[in-house]
Amino acid sequence: MSPPPRVTVIPLTVLKAALICTVVIGMTGGLIAWRERPTPGSVPLAVLLAGQCWWSVTLLFRIDATGIVAKAFWVDVSWIGVAIIPVAWLFFSLEYSGHHEYVQPRYVAVASIVPLCVAVIGATNVAHELMYVRSALVEINGVTMLERTPGPWFWIAAGYTYLLGLLGTLPLLELITSDVLAFRAQSVALIVGLVVPWLTNALYLLDALPTYGVDPTPIGFAVSGVAYLGALTRFRLFGTNPAPIRYARQLAFDRMEEGAIVLDSNGYVVELNDRAAAFLRADPNDVLGRAFPDAFPQVAAVVDEPEPTDRMMLRADDCTRAYDVSECSIVDYTGRTIGRSITLHDVSAHLRRQRRLTVLNRVFRHDVRTTTQLILGHAEEIDDDGGRIADRIADRAMEIEELSEKVRRAIDLFDRDRTSRRPLSLDSILRDAITSAREARPDVTVDYDGAPSDVYVDELLTVVFEDLIENAVEHNDDPDPRVRIDARTGTDDDDVHVVVADNGPGIDDEELSILEEGDETPLRHGSGLGLSLITWGVDIVGGRIEFADADPTGTVVTVRVPIRARPS
Repeated sequence: MSPPPRVTVIPLTVLKAALICTVVIGMTGGLIAWRERPTPGSVPLAVLLAGQCWWSVTLLFRIDATGIVAKAFWVDVSWIGVAIIPVAWLFFSLEYSGHHEYVQPRYVAVASIVPLCVAVIGATNVAHELMYVRSALVEINGVTMLERTPGPWFWIAAGYTYLLGLLGTLPLLELITSDVLAFRAQSVALIVGLVVPWLTNALYLLDALPTYGVDPTPIGFAVSGVAYLGALTRFRLFGTNPAPIRYARQLAFDRMEEGAIVLDSNGYVVELNDRAAAFLRADPNDVLGRAFPDAFPQVAAVVDEPEPTDRMMLRADDCTRAYDVSECSIVDYTGRTIGRSITLHDVSAHLRRQRRLTVLNRVFRHDVRTTTQLILGHAEEIDDDGGRIADRIADRAMEIEELSEKVRRAIDLFDRDRTSRRPLSLDSILRDAITSAREARPDVTVDYDGAPSDVYVDELLTVVFEDLIENAVEHNDDPDPRVRIDARTGTDDDDVHVVVADNGPGIDDEELSILEEGDETPLRHGSGLGLSLITWGVDIVGGRIEFADADPTGTVVTVRVPIRARPS
């Protein structure tokens, strides 16, 4: 690329030394990149650096060549490297940033048509003069240099090179704002590696650089080579690579358990994942680009109904499947709504389990209780001779009665977990639980100074504290049974701590380990539902529970639960 020459202020020795450094740096970076195969971007980067080295080497030979034919020859063959660089840059950028769908042979072939023509036309310019229309030797400061007038294909090559350079920069600009520091640093280094020789060439074409009529762009490759080496070594260009990000996001979208439909701001379907297509028995080719009500009338009827409920439910035509439907807005970085996401969660199994629990609830509420009462009635009819047998039958019947009551409370607990619950005063919950415990065991001393009157908690904790205090009272076999209850707010006033301490026999270590691990086996299980109910309830409201030994005997149970806002 040779505009009219101007007087130079840069010695040729400096130019040649810079070119040699460029070749050494480029070869080093190219070898490092080549060794990283098949990491995304490694091969295109190696090819790019090879093209830069080729251009620099031909410029070195051109400076030392004598005679117009020899100098013109090295200029002409340099176009091979010039043609390689922009194509390699574009596909390196695309592959490195994860746009692999464009890094395919057919796209590489299309992008290489113009560069291939440039390489051939440049190498054979002497036959047609399409790249340069005139060549002449000129002497500048005692140095003989080649002056050439650009032809039409010179400017086509320049424009196409700048175009591919710009296109290759765009994917990297996205990574400059990445949350991963390494990706930001890599992108900056790579863009610097492009911009410096790009700017050098632009200044040369504008006749703004003091060179011997020699295109100094290859010298700019020394800076780009250093930038690429820095990206390869300091910023681990191929050690930490962003290429999987786009595919991972798409994979997560396609493989997520929920069905997802994406709508644009005008309500047209622009994307859906495999689950949504399977749930709705839809062919993406048929629904993409269509209006939401036309593509999925059933879903649209649920989502866009005039008065949507808290829980939107969609049932399949054959009534074998049911889906929870939710909707959320998609906003851009300015907060502007640019679309909607519709999510379908298959709750068929959940609803089946819920129906089964309903049946179990009925059985324990009515059938077991009724049968137990019949057993107790028959036991009372046994005469005095069978008194001991009658007592045993009655004891076992009461155990069944107590078990059925625990199961009933567990089912109630799970049912209330699925519904919205109101906040209740913690003090009133604890006082009601203490009253029930005192009625069951009047001989047990229960000390309680009260809880802060402004503390409200989830009403589900009514079951938790009833069972917790009942257990502390019921199983206390000390000659002077005592239970102490304290309630205080946490240090950040976001939660409240309720401590229940007794002087009873304590809780078995095996029982505690099962509660902490949350897993039972046929050979290793707890003694009942009481403690499990307590831990389940605390977990449902988002709290924590801790068990510790009291001194000298007994158990200290600490329950930490979130404070709810006082109802208006």
